[in-house]
Amino acid sequence: MATKYEVVVVIVPFPAQGHLNQLLHLSSLISSFNIPVHYVSTKTHTRQAKIRAHGLLNPNSNNIINFHEFSTPSFQAPPPNPNANIKFPSHLQPSFESSYHLRNPVASLLRSLSSTARRVVVVHDSLMAYVVQDFTSSPNTESYNFHSVSAFTIFLFLWESMGKPFPIEAEILENLPSLEGCFTSDFMDFMDAQRKYSKSDSGIIYNTNRVIEGKFMNLLEKEPMKRNKRQWAIGPFNPVMTSNNLAIGQGHKCLSWLDKQSPKSVIFISFGTTTSLKDEQIKELCIGLEKSGIKFIWALRDADKGDIFSGEVRKIELPKGYEEKIIIKNKGIIVRDWAPQLEILGHLSIGAFMSHCGWNSCMESLSMGVPIIAWPMHSDQPRNSILITKFLKVGIIVNNWERRNEVVKSISIERAVVTLMLNNIEGNEIRQRAAESGAAIRRSVVQGGETRKEFESFIAHITR
Repeated sequence: MATKYEVVVVIVPFPAQGHLNQLLHLSSLISSFNIPVHYVSTKTHTRQAKIRAHGLLNPNSNNIINFHEFSTPSFQAPPPNPNANIKFPSHLQPSFESSYHLRNPVASLLRSLSSTARRVVVVHDSLMAYVVQDFTSSPNTESYNFHSVSAFTIFLFLWESMGKPFPIEAEILENLPSLEGCFTSDFMDFMDAQRKYSKSDSGIIYNTNRVIEGKFMNLLEKEPMKRNKRQWAIGPFNPVMTSNNLAIGQGHKCLSWLDKQSPKSVIFISFGTTTSLKDEQIKELCIGLEKSGIKFIWALRDADKGDIFSGEVRKIELPKGYEEKIIIKNKGIIVRDWAPQLEILGHLSIGAFMSHCGWNSCMESLSMGVPIIAWPMHSDQPRNSILITKFLKVGIIVNNWERRNEVVKSISIERAVVTLMLNNIEGNEIRQRAAESGAAIRRSVVQGGETRKEFESFIAHITR
């Protein structure tokens, strides 16, 4: 006889690393309340999420969560083009569109679960609304829309698309990067196609924290933005303290190297899983880092393909002799495999993070109290960088979005690194604010903290 559960949760992430990772962390958090969780994706992307998981709340989460690896028709997985005019990963579009084929297996799973549970709760990425649309056919199934980006960015996107339904402070709109160059037209069409399927959702979940984005959560909770839906800001989903029992990256060579460095003396450089830099830009970055004199860890990988398990991956070439030189002089380390980012950011030797400002990376950095050198590439990143540098004031921008098509010169890179890492008024103030924000975030997620209470209210709501 099948086990009768009170409530089960079905998590449906969008098939891109930053989305897969955020919702895997959320799955781990929900499962800690002894609620069965089903994590649903394609065979390729479920495997990707599992092998790259690090810093989960419960190291045994992969054994607790029910993973569903649904087969979909094969799709093209071309390599990224580092010389493309728009840095958005258009080569991933076939992978994105393959997710449409999940609709029928997801509908079948929901029907099966709804027959054995009092309530089925679907948490779906906002870009997977089409896939979960059939939840409405089960009377005991309800759905919650998950936004993987900052409250600041999603508020502005919705506010603008709704025709600016109410006035907001002029400061919010000052020097706001346009959406030009952020997305391809194909992806904009994909996003537009999802919206009509979100109307039946019961609420909205954000991987953010009112400590840092209370102002923008308040704006999202104004009508007509709210649309009479419950909203929860329950991030960060990642653990806010790293320890040996959390680290799947434990023993990685870069962590051993960091153990030998002075506190706050190293900068971490990573541009995420969807950005490929052109050779000329890599050369300028090498020169800028060397001239700064600051030690660094650089996660240097090509952008993901739609299927990370297929074909060869381009090895990015550095200037001849560069890597050997920095190793001999103990100036840095290049990580070409999968870097344990959360453990790196949580290490005492890390003083700053040069980042593309994907929201996953922002939340990990903010929760660890690490200031950011913002270098946005596409998507939500330009506006996230404004939140980081202008409103939270926990970072600096290395290049303006209006000059995104220009190669950032080594002197600008050197200046940004030195400003944030060395003893000067501007850098000291930014580092202090980052540390204070990190401490406030960490306080908010422990028992009795504001975010913990909000998460518990979400659990209480879905188990009501």
